[in-house]
Amino acid sequence: MAVKIGFSLQGRGVLADRDAITTLAQRADALGCDSIWVTDRLLIPVKSASSYPYSVTGAFPLGPDEPWLEPLTAITYLATITRRIHVGISVLVIPYRNPVVTAKALATADYLSQGRVILGAGVGWWREEFAALGVRFDDRADRTVEYLRLMKEIWKEPRVSFEGRFARVAKAGGLRPQPVRQHIPIWIGGHTKAALARVVDVGDGWHPLGLRPPVKLYPAEMAAAVRRLRDMAITARRDPATITITFKGPLRFQDAAGRQRTPLTGSPAQIVEDMSAYVAAGVEHFVLDFSVGTVPEMLEALERTMTDVWPKIRG
Repeated sequence: MAVKIGFSLQGRGVLADRDAITTLAQRADALGCDSIWVTDRLLIPVKSASSYPYSVTGAFPLGPDEPWLEPLTAITYLATITRRIHVGISVLVIPYRNPVVTAKALATADYLSQGRVILGAGVGWWREEFAALGVRFDDRADRTVEYLRLMKEIWKEPRVSFEGRFARVAKAGGLRPQPVRQHIPIWIGGHTKAALARVVDVGDGWHPLGLRPPVKLYPAEMAAAVRRLRDMAITARRDPATITITFKGPLRFQDAAGRQRTPLTGSPAQIVEDMSAYVAAGVEHFVLDFSVGTVPEMLEALERTMTDVWPKIRG
């Protein structure tokens, strides 16, 4: 399988802007990127005691007055302004939304884009956001798995009858148009053992955010996690080859001479070396976050990646 590359448009803060995401998406499409991604947040609590899991300090990077695009709407827009690139959400917090509405929205976007939608799926972490939405926090993992099962039924069956712990659907139709492939790829986010179990159970891919402190999925750690995931799949009598291994992480071009360097940071040659190591560890699809705040900076990083780095990875 050929290695693929995508990048995060973010869709939040100063980049929650129509002209910004239009420019970035169309340039990524023209440059040959395989995928573009937006993020999910419905509410930002004004007061919170929860620790953000991808920060050393535990502080969330954006305040409650920052704009944030709703991702199901955003990917539908992105699909209409691009020609061939896949559009995805990294990641949608599945317990927040009614699963029938979510399934229909994703199926519609996939139909309109002729099969270009990918769903990154997560259980969520922010207790105060759950509370603000009136959704229970403690059963979010079980709710996520059940919602995804129902969504998959909606995508492939002409009529659905579902009786679960969290969702119930009496015998009902009206589910067309369905996804082009009668299935939208589901990439499960997270890096814990429980997340890997969800990948095997209901996922088509694993989608960890691997280089946001304190999470450390360097190539050696990534390789070990991939082996663990594949062993779990075999134990569950699932073919490991049916699980796409992805990796999301920040990429930053900079002079890293004279100090310790983290992966995907440094010169183009160093980043090529890092990405090659991740490919050797099993990664099949990269989703890069350039961690810059303006459209010109994003475009510069995108152009440089696709010119100086990616041809050496793709071969």
